[in-house]
Amino acid sequence: MSGRPVAVVTGGAGFIGSHMVDLLLGRGYTVRAVDNMVGGRRENVARHVSNPDFVLEERDVRSYAPEDPLFRGAQYVFHFAGIGDIVPSIERPLEYMSANVQGTAHMLECARAASVRKFVYAASSSCYGLAQTPTREDHPIAPQYPYALSKYQGEQAAFHWHRVYKLPVNSIRIFNAYGTRSRTSGAYGAVFGVFLRQKLGGKPYTVVGDGTQSRDFLYVTDVASAFLAAAESSHVGRFWNLGAGNPQSVNRLVELLGGDTIHIPKRPGEPECTWADITRITSELGWRPRVSFEEGVAKIVGNIDYWKNAPLWDPESISRATKTWFDYLSPQER
Repeated sequence: MSGRPVAVVTGGAGFIGSHMVDLLLGRGYTVRAVDNMVGGRRENVARHVSNPDFVLEERDVRSYAPEDPLFRGAQYVFHFAGIGDIVPSIERPLEYMSANVQGTAHMLECARAASVRKFVYAASSSCYGLAQTPTREDHPIAPQYPYALSKYQGEQAAFHWHRVYKLPVNSIRIFNAYGTRSRTSGAYGAVFGVFLRQKLGGKPYTVVGDGTQSRDFLYVTDVASAFLAAAESSHVGRFWNLGAGNPQSVNRLVELLGGDTIHIPKRPGEPECTWADITRITSELGWRPRVSFEEGVAKIVGNIDYWKNAPLWDPESISRATKTWFDYLSPQER
C-alpha cells in the first residue's frame, strides 16, 4: 500500500460513491470508504473487499472527530455522504440539516486535521430552484425545500472552511446523475428507480404530466471522472455545474425503455427543464461527458435485476407518498 496516494470517499458504498471508489482504485489510489449503509449497499463495493488498497468503515460521518486515523495521510476527500429526496426532507427537516450540514462539518474538520490536498464536495443543482436554462454558476440561489437548503448550506460550510482555515475546497453542483447502483429503496424519488422497477413488474410507467419535461441526465461514471478532475486540478475555491449539457425528455426515456405509460399530476416546485451550462467545467477542468444517454440507459437495462427489490410504485401509492409535497410546495394564496 505504500507509495499510493490515499483518498477518502464518504458515502463510498452508495450510488455515486461506489463508482468513485472504482475509478480511484483503477487509477492507483488507496481508498478508504465511509458509509453508514442507510443508502449504501455492500454489494456495490463487494469486488474490492479483498483488495489491500481498499477499506470500508460502516459509520456515520457525524461520528468522526478530527485526528481520526481513517484520514491520516489522505490527499483527497470526496464527500458524497448525505440523505436525499424531497418529501422526506419536508417531513424531517432536522434530520436533513443534521446529516447534510453537520455531517459535512465533521468531514471538513477531519480533512483539516489531516491537511488534505483537496476536499471535493458533492453539491446539488437543487440550490437554484426553478432556474433559468441553461443554468450558469452565477444563477441566483433559491432552494425550494429542505433537502436543497441543506445541500447548499453544506456547500457554504465547505467554502467557509476554505476561507477561514485555508482548507483547499472545490464543489460540484450535480444536476441529474443516473446509472447503475442508483438507490433501490426508501421514499418515492428519482425517475429511473421508479421506471426500472415498473419495467421489471410489467407495469405502466407513471409519467408526470405529459412527459415533455426534460432533465440534464449525466451517467454516473462521467460524474466520478469530473470529481477526480476537480481534485487533481490546480483550482481551489471553485464550484462548477455538472451535467451532460444535453437535456432529455421523460418521453425519450420511456421510448428507450419500452412499455406502456400512465400519467399522473404535475408537482409544484419541479422545473420543466434542468440544463447545466457546462462551459466552466469543460474549459477549466478539461472534462467532458463521454457516455451518451442511449448508451447509459442500455447499461442500466443490462443490470436491471439490481432494482428487483425496489418499491413498485403506482398512481395511488405515489399520490399518498407525495401528499406532503403538494401540501407544502403548492403556491400559497396571498
